[in-house]
Amino acid sequence: MNKITNRQAVCDVLLKAAEQKKNLVVMCSDSRGSASLTPFFKAYPEQSYEVGIAEQNLVSVAAGMAACGKKVIAASPASFLSTRSYEQAKIDVAYSKTNVILLGISGGISYGALGMTHHSCQDIAAMCALPDMRVYLPSDRFQTTKLMEALLEDELPAYVRLSRSATEDVYDEKISFTLNKANVIAEGTDVTVVACGEMVPYAVSAVQLLKEQGISAGLIDMYCLKPFDQETLLKAAENSRCVVTVEEHAPHGGLGSLVSQALTARCPKRVLQISLPDGHMIPGENKEVFAAYEMDGKGIAKRVAAFLKEYGL
Repeated sequence: MNKITNRQAVCDVLLKAAEQKKNLVVMCSDSRGSASLTPFFKAYPEQSYEVGIAEQNLVSVAAGMAACGKKVIAASPASFLSTRSYEQAKIDVAYSKTNVILLGISGGISYGALGMTHHSCQDIAAMCALPDMRVYLPSDRFQTTKLMEALLEDELPAYVRLSRSATEDVYDEKISFTLNKANVIAEGTDVTVVACGEMVPYAVSAVQLLKEQGISAGLIDMYCLKPFDQETLLKAAENSRCVVTVEEHAPHGGLGSLVSQALTARCPKRVLQISLPDGHMIPGENKEVFAAYEMDGKGIAKRVAAFLKEYGL
């Protein structure tokens, strides 16, 4: 099991980048520990700012600093960053097109037993709705590294959601990465599975289990929710009988909605949406919750096989 979290991978990228980019600034809302950014604060105190538990101020100050020529990383729990400071993200970052990366840490149900107050199951829908806001959910440490390196080289707003725990590696150091281009992990003729973020490793496991059952399953890592890579999706969908989406998000306005909307317009296919329920999650560690809702590898494979059988696909 990989022990390097995506948030630690972000810190490693920022530590390296700060050696050359003196305009790089990292900000937190009493969350440097949760964001694994303490090493950056210690190494570059003059490029680090702590605003306390004030998420709205975090985003507005970040936007102000960006307007003064800084490249700003603003990190806070995704549950608060995508809701409490939504207006600031809308006006100060997206509308104003400031050079800010909003880093939503511990996304989805990462905080487990802390409950709905700390879950971020609506952030994809919320952030994708903002014009000029890009939205990314990287799947593992290698993809997170490549994504952050790419985002540090432009000056456009972005929201990046990170998981809290270490996920299984999907890629390695030789990962092929193109910004805003989804990655095709496997091709299949029976079903195309589209997953994002922490769900990708579970989807990898599910695809292997389906293969053992004689089901040809393809897999797309749609880490880029906005801009949404329709081209890659449509190409895969055209060559398979149906599409399945897997996301750590509520059923409304997330990956499933984006995929269904794209397919309806250009390549109608039957779609199975696997997501968190539209309700309050049961408490527990994320792996326990995923298993309970049949969103782990075994559960995904079971639901896909049943879906194919039900509709004779």
